[in-house]
Amino acid sequence: MQDLLRRIPGVLRTDVGYAGGSTPNPTYADVKTGRTGHAEAVRVVFDPGVITYEELLERWFFRMHDPTTLDRQGNDRGTQYRSAIFFLTPEQELTAKRVIERVQASGVWGRSLVTEVTPAGPFTPAEDFHQDYLERYPDGYTCHFMREF
Repeated sequence: MQDLLRRIPGVLRTDVGYAGGSTPNPTYADVKTGRTGHAEAVRVVFDPGVITYEELLERWFFRMHDPTTLDRQGNDRGTQYRSAIFFLTPEQELTAKRVIERVQASGVWGRSLVTEVTPAGPFTPAEDFHQDYLERYPDGYTCHFMREF
């Protein structure tokens, strides 16, 4: 998702990493076991004068991954691949829930959304070889793409 996110006008920075788990300072080797509780995540820094949090979620996040598959994205399976929004403020939490309701009500996915909304907690940046993955490996595996509804 990092490659798609960085192309959005107003996105200033992206970092891939791990969020939502209980193991301090997890590594990819830890997270891929599915036992740390972490999700593979992308931290997004954006300019709210160019794009709002609500737009980032509704116009981009819910189009670049499948929010209806529990613990799965493409061929990747496990809790580390769950659809999740990690919020930083109570306002972000309310916005995320409101957007989920609108996307669900729109029926564009045809199935129930399983996206969790949870406090961000600590974010651990992934190892350097995961950062900018598709820039480093243009033919590398990805299951994310922009859907047109």
